[in-house]
Amino acid sequence: MDITQKYPEIDVVIPVYKPGEDLLGLLQKLQKQTNPVNRIIIINTEKVFFDERKYMSAPNIEVYHIGREEFDHAATRNAGLNKSSAEYVLFMTMDAVPKDEYLVERLLEGFKGRNTAVAYARQLPKKDCRLMERYSRKYNYPNTDMYKTSADVDRLGIKTFFCSDVCAMYDRRIYLELGGFCERAIFNEDMVYAAKAVDAGYGIMYCANAAVYHSHNYGCKEQFKRNFDLGVSQAEHPEVFERVSSESEGIRLVKKTAAYLCKKGHWYELPYLVLNSAYKYMGYRKGKKFRQLSPDKILRYTNNRYYWKM
Repeated sequence: MDITQKYPEIDVVIPVYKPGEDLLGLLQKLQKQTNPVNRIIIINTEKVFFDERKYMSAPNIEVYHIGREEFDHAATRNAGLNKSSAEYVLFMTMDAVPKDEYLVERLLEGFKGRNTAVAYARQLPKKDCRLMERYSRKYNYPNTDMYKTSADVDRLGIKTFFCSDVCAMYDRRIYLELGGFCERAIFNEDMVYAAKAVDAGYGIMYCANAAVYHSHNYGCKEQFKRNFDLGVSQAEHPEVFERVSSESEGIRLVKKTAAYLCKKGHWYELPYLVLNSAYKYMGYRKGKKFRQLSPDKILRYTNNRYYWKM
């Protein structure tokens, strides 16, 4: 009996830019899932950086090349989903490696018996992850499931809409019904969609048992740029972010990280935590007020220069 007939059809969409060994590990793990994946659709930015001999080792892997100026966090993912006819589409980033062969199966469980629009996975720190970043992963991705709806906004605030396309599975029918991601996005396309889904009466499922290894050790300059783009995305979507505060959530994370570092005997990392957090906040505040900045300053602050040239 063909076991693939037991399961709904799943396609995976992965935006790629200058891939490395993580993508290879990701593709290998996807081929070993207990719930088989159908097609793996890679949207690669700049053909010159993609080695087809290395990454296209299976017949269900297909790649589409775009130019650097064409990439957009929302539009590129929309294009990938539009190439699929599967019941569910799993978005992943090229540096998120499944923990085990149960990732797809456990994400699918988040749709059973619930009105779920999207189910996202837990992110575990990689081996080289700094202690403060390890706590950030623990804080944002706890070890218990959570189903979030409009009834949770007063209790959870901005966390109600928290979702990450690092690894998130979408019900394709609902996605198309809601119009997919916004037309363009510098950042946060996942949270903007999650808010739209919640407002339409759907739920967001966090599946703690579905896990990927994904973390970064960003320096202060990188954090400034990332949080500048984060601030821009919030300023561009007041319908989502003006009704809930994200600053209070950020302050809470810094305080809890400081306590965690002290508990672990890493009090000497507190100055860097303060400095790193200050760069995050400065970038965020600049991004929120990007309309008051000159084009030169925007291009200096952003992590996505092509967004401003489209």
